[in-house]
Amino acid sequence: MSRRVLWSVLGVGAIVGFIAFGAGAFKSNLTPYVSFQQARATSDAVQVAGKLVPGSDSFEEGSSRLMFTLVDDKGDTMRVAYKGLKPGNFHDATQVVAIGRFHRGTLEAEKLLVKCPSKYQGVEEKEYRSSSS
Repeated sequence: MSRRVLWSVLGVGAIVGFIAFGAGAFKSNLTPYVSFQQARATSDAVQVAGKLVPGSDSFEEGSSRLMFTLVDDKGDTMRVAYKGLKPGNFHDATQVVAIGRFHRGTLEAEKLLVKCPSKYQGVEEKEYRSSSS
C-alpha cells in the first residue's frame, strides 16, 4: 500500500471519528420538552414549562435554593427546586422553563429560563392609534 493511500485512509478515519464523537456529544446534551407526567416517569434530563403559581415560591439565602410550583395548561402542578440565584424578574414571569431531573417528587432544576412580558408590548398599538387619529 502506498503512503498516499495510507494517509487518505487515516484521514477519512479521523474525520469519521470526529463526526461520531460530535454527534454523540450533541445528542447527550439534548433535553426535550416533556409534560409534567412524562418528567415524573423518566430519570433523564428534561425541560418542563409552566406558569408560576402565585405565592408558591420561597428562597433560602443560606443555601441559595429557590423552591416554587409550576402549573401547566392542563392544571397539573409540579414542585421545582433550583440551586442558584433567584432571577430578578421571576415574579413577572408569564412562563418558566425548568431544565433538570425529577427526583423524589421534585424537579431538581439545573437551569431556569424565565419568559417575561416585553416592556415594548403594546407600544406599537399605542403608536398606531395616535397616528391614525
